[in-house]
Amino acid sequence: MTTPNRRIAETYRQKIRDGVLFPGERLPSVREMSEEHGVATATVRAGMGWLRTEGWIVTTQRGSFVADAARNVSTPADRLERIRRMGSILGAGETKRVVSAEVIVPPLYVAELFDQEPNEQVVRREYIIGAGKQRLALEVDWYPREFAPLVPDLLSREPGVPVAGHPGRGNDLLSQIESATGRTVRCGRDAIHARTADHREAGHLGIPVGAPILAGAHEWSDKEGAIVYGEWCLPALLTIGYEYKL
Repeated sequence: MTTPNRRIAETYRQKIRDGVLFPGERLPSVREMSEEHGVATATVRAGMGWLRTEGWIVTTQRGSFVADAARNVSTPADRLERIRRMGSILGAGETKRVVSAEVIVPPLYVAELFDQEPNEQVVRREYIIGAGKQRLALEVDWYPREFAPLVPDLLSREPGVPVAGHPGRGNDLLSQIESATGRTVRCGRDAIHARTADHREAGHLGIPVGAPILAGAHEWSDKEGAIVYGEWCLPALLTIGYEYKL
């Protein structure tokens, strides 16, 4: 069961991720949060401590404020949860620039993830997630080849353009895939490690070649196997954090 301090932290973390609270905006005082959530002030302070550690907020003598510059980025689990709530992987203020979208023969390890023969093709999409002028992440997503005719946006490089509060083209691909194929993500797995940026990654993220980065991979699957396999990397100054239940 999630403890009260974690629940409070996630409440404000989600508001910041979704853009309900904007950079520089002041949060309610500890006492106000305590009264609103019906918990002790110590519980609120514990929750806010996690938000400070993760870089979501800064605290001064005047109170706690949403951090002006992003020091964190959504986890794959965060983005999957946002797709379920809002139909898009992007939070408020985030953008996605698709670098490539193609059908190719993948590396052997990707073919094995999709239980395919080495010479079979898959869909590969590479894109940069940003916020203003800041580049938050470089991501590559892989999908089974048979999804392409069912979801034409998989091979589109057009930017997402929100319409009437709905996600733009390409930002809700998982929703389109699930609707078109009848398959639904039931399981996720993440792996994260630290290394240095190669030439391609450094160029897209605007950092020096060999700079430290946080790199990761995630697989979203159902009982039939992988639906999406993604690889991503972040500049070293960004933090990624998540909860888990035992």
